[in-house]
Amino acid sequence: MIHSTQLSYGYAGAAPLHFPDVDVAQGRVVLLSGPSGCGKSTWLALVAGFVPAATGRLTVAGQDLGKLAGPPADAWRAKTIGFLPQQLHLSAALTVAQNLAMAQWAAGQEQDDGPIRSALEALDVGDLAHRKPAQLSGGQAQRVALARAVLLQPQVILADEPTASLDDEAAHTAVELLLHTAQRQGATLVIATHDGRVASAIQNLSDGAPHYTALKLSRSTTGAAP
Repeated sequence: MIHSTQLSYGYAGAAPLHFPDVDVAQGRVVLLSGPSGCGKSTWLALVAGFVPAATGRLTVAGQDLGKLAGPPADAWRAKTIGFLPQQLHLSAALTVAQNLAMAQWAAGQEQDDGPIRSALEALDVGDLAHRKPAQLSGGQAQRVALARAVLLQPQVILADEPTASLDDEAAHTAVELLLHTAQRQGATLVIATHDGRVASAIQNLSDGAPHYTALKLSRSTTGAAP
């Protein structure tokens, strides 16, 4: 599902980031951890095809991302990757339903209200379809953003710091939503976080078993392969 070898990325004027080789099976949960600045968001961006690797090979859902660019990359991403960013990026001018419809548009599909309704109802926000983002609570907005991310039933769900600034109860709920949604869709789930509560929540929701693959980054990944 996600395979990488000798992967690196370089920012202008900075030492390159080198990432561990990974081999993640379909349906697996990956906990990507490490301190701020270690490259977690960069690794997610590479997996999502937002940026090209400087070196190495990365294959996601059978697609060699080194051979994909431009509009074909955008279409592949829209159909394959569900992305839940730390900043939810819901359009203030659109209703909840219209925000989800944008995901269909990005994938080259016509608007279909049925899947939109189903995705919102699955996350208990079906009654919010006609509200604007400013009318949502923080928890409601996160559920809407997750519904948008999984609307097209992606093979990979990427979540960037989904528990940031949340209290303990809300953080546990966020992890539970991600796990159950990925399980329901058979998707591979990657959660990038430096929040130690996430691992504990996964274990609690999996009857105490460490039911995830741990991928830990550190600032030592800068400038030298781990």
